[in-house]
Amino acid sequence: MRFIFRPPAEHAAGLLSLPWQEPLEEWDDDQLLEVAHRGISRHVVRFVEADGHVYALKEIDERLARREYRLLGSLEAMGMPAVSVLGVCVERPPAPGDDSPQDAILVTRFLDYSMSYRYVFSHGHAARPTDQLIDAMVELLVRLHLAGLFWGDCSLSNTLFRPDAGSIAAYLVDAETAELHPSLTAGQRSFDIEYAAERVGGELFDLQAGGLLPDDVDPVEIAAELPRRYHALWDELTREELLQPDEQRYRVAARVDRINELGFDVDEIELKTTDEGVRLRVRTQVAETGRHRNQLFALTGLEVTENQARRLLNDLRSYRGYLEQKEGRSIPETVAGHRWRAEVYDKVMARIPESLADRMEPAEVFHEILEHRWFLSERAGKDVGTTAAAKSYIDAILPNTPSTLTLPGGDLLPR
Repeated sequence: MRFIFRPPAEHAAGLLSLPWQEPLEEWDDDQLLEVAHRGISRHVVRFVEADGHVYALKEIDERLARREYRLLGSLEAMGMPAVSVLGVCVERPPAPGDDSPQDAILVTRFLDYSMSYRYVFSHGHAARPTDQLIDAMVELLVRLHLAGLFWGDCSLSNTLFRPDAGSIAAYLVDAETAELHPSLTAGQRSFDIEYAAERVGGELFDLQAGGLLPDDVDPVEIAAELPRRYHALWDELTREELLQPDEQRYRVAARVDRINELGFDVDEIELKTTDEGVRLRVRTQVAETGRHRNQLFALTGLEVTENQARRLLNDLRSYRGYLEQKEGRSIPETVAGHRWRAEVYDKVMARIPESLADRMEPAEVFHEILEHRWFLSERAGKDVGTTAAAKSYIDAILPNTPSTLTLPGGDLLPR
């Protein structure tokens, strides 16, 4: 057998004792886990814990495994929303009673707090699950297409979803059929869109048959809506505009602001003078946006998603204003960041009992507490404060929130 693993090497070392020579379906090891909210796969998929981390192992044709290993590595290097690949085991010996070599095993990192689309619907993890899942799928597909990735098998089943500051973020989890190109043709994008609409419609019909789809949701209508939303977002991010000389400055700024509001960053702006006027062309950054995330990390050391970072930065700035008013002096942003982390965020997180630590990731819980604070303040006619809001939320709401990090029987997944 041959093992090919990406750094950090110590993560791979913890997996080497597994029975790689045996068919994955027959593994019986103390390290194996059963994940409650896994999706549907046409391959044998098992989950394993090693050195405090959880990994997904997928048995697949060796040629496809090697290809997917390289592709997922490239996507990770580009900062794309996809699962992180650790390695691949190839050239496995034949199983007992068989002359042919066994398929390879691809190893990816389990995406903490992620859910399959079935779990989102069956456990009420979103107020408008259909709309939020479709929006997340559209944004993921647009981001992949901007990067030159032809997916070839876009569906809800091949996507993982994770709560993200009141919305849902989507991550590519299966790249067997994907191809990476310098750029995609309109035909390649059209195939992905039409295929995605067809698969999503079928998956929603499946949910409907299982009684998991809300009565007012029409699978055909939602499937038809996916291409419309895709084209609207793609046009907003890639279209050229014709500007007059006296409107260049504010029109360019407005276009950049609009792209930022949609969750994307601008990589390059091109202005070309023509006889008709000035043509504006904007190149959108293909990787996940990171301005707010990087800023929050620099100020507080917290690693969160972009939407969560935006929400937490707003609270940090509000707290900075409160400190300046209370102490009658200017507070540097770096000092305010450290104090907000120690005096607000960490104190709130310390209130969460271990028995509720599996509900949502910490930054998402803090976002929910901020939303709860606004609700309580509106009802009381005054600001109730983060401490009171946290106590109310943790006592009354968090215990009723379904878990996104548990195994059957309620055991926590290692983190």
